[in-house]
Amino acid sequence: MPQTYSPSVSVVVPTYEQARFIGRALDSLQAQVLTDWEAVVIDDGSRDATAEVVSAYLGDTRIHYYRFPENRGLGRTLNEGIAKAKAPLIAYLPTDDVYYRDHLGSLKTCLETQKGAVLACSGVRHHYNREAIGQIPEFPLQLVQCMHRKMPVRWVERAELESDDLERLYWSLLRPLGAFAESGTLTCEWVSHPMQRHKIMQEPEGGINTFRSHYRVKEPLRFHTTVGHRIDEADHYRKMRERPDTPRADNGLKILLVGELAYNAERVLALEERGHKLYGLWMQNPYWYNTVGPMPFGHVEDLPRDNWREAVKQVQPDVIYALLNWQAVPFAHEVLMATHGIPFVWHFKEGPFICLEKGTWPQLIDLHRYSNGQIFSSPEMRDWFDTIIPGLSLDKPTHVLDGDLPKRDWFDQPRAPLRSESEGDIHTVSPGRPIGLHPHHVAELAHHGIHLHFYGEITHGQWLQWIEKTQAIAPDYLHLHPNVDQSHWTAEFSQYDAGWLHLFESSNRGEIRRANWDDLNYPARLSTLAAAGLPMLQKANEDALVATRTLAKQLDIGIFFDTVDELAAQLRDCKQLRATRERVWQQRHLFTFDHHVPELVDFFRLVIASTSRKQTRTGTTVESAHPQSRRLA
Repeated sequence: MPQTYSPSVSVVVPTYEQARFIGRALDSLQAQVLTDWEAVVIDDGSRDATAEVVSAYLGDTRIHYYRFPENRGLGRTLNEGIAKAKAPLIAYLPTDDVYYRDHLGSLKTCLETQKGAVLACSGVRHHYNREAIGQIPEFPLQLVQCMHRKMPVRWVERAELESDDLERLYWSLLRPLGAFAESGTLTCEWVSHPMQRHKIMQEPEGGINTFRSHYRVKEPLRFHTTVGHRIDEADHYRKMRERPDTPRADNGLKILLVGELAYNAERVLALEERGHKLYGLWMQNPYWYNTVGPMPFGHVEDLPRDNWREAVKQVQPDVIYALLNWQAVPFAHEVLMATHGIPFVWHFKEGPFICLEKGTWPQLIDLHRYSNGQIFSSPEMRDWFDTIIPGLSLDKPTHVLDGDLPKRDWFDQPRAPLRSESEGDIHTVSPGRPIGLHPHHVAELAHHGIHLHFYGEITHGQWLQWIEKTQAIAPDYLHLHPNVDQSHWTAEFSQYDAGWLHLFESSNRGEIRRANWDDLNYPARLSTLAAAGLPMLQKANEDALVATRTLAKQLDIGIFFDTVDELAAQLRDCKQLRATRERVWQQRHLFTFDHHVPELVDFFRLVIASTSRKQTRTGTTVESAHPQSRRLA
């Protein structure tokens, strides 16, 4: 094609690791009735076969291919495409989407005939077989359905915000410049599949950790989806990230973290602050609460996921610390079975019953049986596992440590004045889902002048029917609040008189084999309530084995009840409530990870020494412990 070729439409084609989609998209572009287009393909750091697939299309001189060396985000990719575009009109073709043959032509006609229009959008097929004449209900305008005039406004880039809401990222900036017109014709498809960008971003299946892992984001994110609250990691972790690395202590360990870190992931910095070197080797497909690297708070060196065996050989860690929840079990098991002579500690939080349901029970049992040391989230969890593998806790070093403990840094704020002192009524709080609290319970509380404050925007969406029913029968006593991050726990939650743990009646009758997850678990909110110095509300469960009951009894920080009438009487006992509140405040350091680091490191050293003694005594390595050789191949 001659050098003077001037396209009427530039199609920006953003792509990231969609080699199996991109051929279909480019083929649909080449099939357009309107032929005077150019395609600006911007590959945002793909490591799959994208470049190879696109190369087959570069014989068409209308198609141009550019690649970033690593992922820079949708906003930067689109801005780069627009900057390289030669035409006065800009269209978009994400490589998992499809044009029908009259798409570009109908949008161009719409823009040219609609006076004052700056953008035209087509109808679109979506979610397999649904159709929308214009904007899809409950979704922003999608890239594939839009064409607009080339304007000086730029897409919002990653440093400012990552979002699935294209309205925030660009359309709202374009609207003041002219009208948005609809072609009225269905000419493209927004293809539904599990790896669509908005699905990767949105909780509960996606989320910030899923997004970070998929796009290999190294920097802290400013992140806000259409279904969740705003997360500003740049601000939240600034002090942690910007401080210099702690020099390695003379006896400091090289600790390889394997799997995921779940809630309060920055807790591991307490190990680094004591002179231990941290490395990370992470599971590939996390949920939003499965925190994986690169870490937004820094100070953890990630090993490459593609060739991790060789990387582990190079690092030669003193101990592998594998953790934490059921999603990490398959990868933790893979590392266990592939390593040779490296002491392996398995720390399991949640939950064995899910592993049964998901079919990963055999791998979980291997992790407990063939690890060199085990950490259980509660004494009850340890005792329960002893019924699964009898004598398990006697066979090797064991330790008890809750897996979700936060870092001490979030506990430095003063308490707020109590609302009840100025308002008279009692105010209780549920920081997250009010599990076990039914609408009739809230109505009973309201009868006694006791309020419930429910925090968490995302959970509100999942609990809409519960909220509507509760508000109908207990008006003015259910209060909804947005999510609160760790740095505001103390200031926000200390205004309440007490906080709710999960509410349930145990049926195990004191027999550990009958225990279920509610009985064995320490919910993450334990530390949230402790940070604010709040007495912890739960059912009495007098004749049962319940982990939260045992802990709260030992520390004398709980309020136990069988009926709401009993609870109301205790909450109205101002002297006793004040004393319980003070006990929580004085012991809240026990609910920080930092407090337990010395014992944890001592446990690592015990495992290392125990493993070494076994190898010396038997003249073999730990690979002989299992027919599948634990060998780093």
